[in-house]
Amino acid sequence: MRNAELTVSDRIVLALDVDNDREAIGLVAELKDLVGMFKVGHQLFTAYGPDIVRRIISMGGRVFLDLKYHDIPNTVAKASTEAVKLGVSIFNVHALGGLDMMKAAALAAKETAEKLHLPCPIVLAVTILTSMDERSLRKELKISRSLQREVGHLARLAQRAGMHGVVSSPQEIKMLRKGIRGEFVVLTPGVRPAWAATDDQKRIMTPAEAVHVGADYIVVGRPVLKAEDRREAVRKILEEISMPRTAAGSKYPTGARK
Repeated sequence: MRNAELTVSDRIVLALDVDNDREAIGLVAELKDLVGMFKVGHQLFTAYGPDIVRRIISMGGRVFLDLKYHDIPNTVAKASTEAVKLGVSIFNVHALGGLDMMKAAALAAKETAEKLHLPCPIVLAVTILTSMDERSLRKELKISRSLQREVGHLARLAQRAGMHGVVSSPQEIKMLRKGIRGEFVVLTPGVRPAWAATDDQKRIMTPAEAVHVGADYIVVGRPVLKAEDRREAVRKILEEISMPRTAAGSKYPTGARK
């Protein structure tokens, strides 16, 4: 679904970054009527494999499979085929895997969906992890382009490869919306409600800010998972997003880097 078609609840992707399948399934049962999708990442998938995805889908939950495939094109194509067969709604690859790898993923997803008469998942490319900032990009990865320019470059490469969109920090959304034409999904982690701790994220915004600048989907994890009342935490996020921009408030100045 594109931006205009999404309800406020549709936009929320809850990260199931938990220690066991019992807790994950409990969260799905508790919150599937309030959130649009559940993110299954490396921790849960490594522990429980594809079965955890099937169980969530069987309960009526939609799944974002967040495994960030990054390998040779043939390997990523085969993994993409299996993601389609699992019935996930979104999966992702690393844009730094290059043009050919991304093309292979997009084509494999499309062809598998058509062959099996299944919905084609939204296939996204991860640009730069939200745990990284300008300093780590330059000093650790030795990438000389500015962070925003690198994100823009990777997003354009992803679109050229046939990706449906990108996973990107909320701080880059405005730039992406100005620089990328046509249908292009932006899913953003690095979202923290105004009342939540920043944890290890560096390039962040509140949920309301991220949606107002153009995010289609926002990933929320610890602010809900650590809440005493998880349903109330989700409701607070939904209310925050629904508020007029001037009333929603801001904890992190637009463009600021934490």
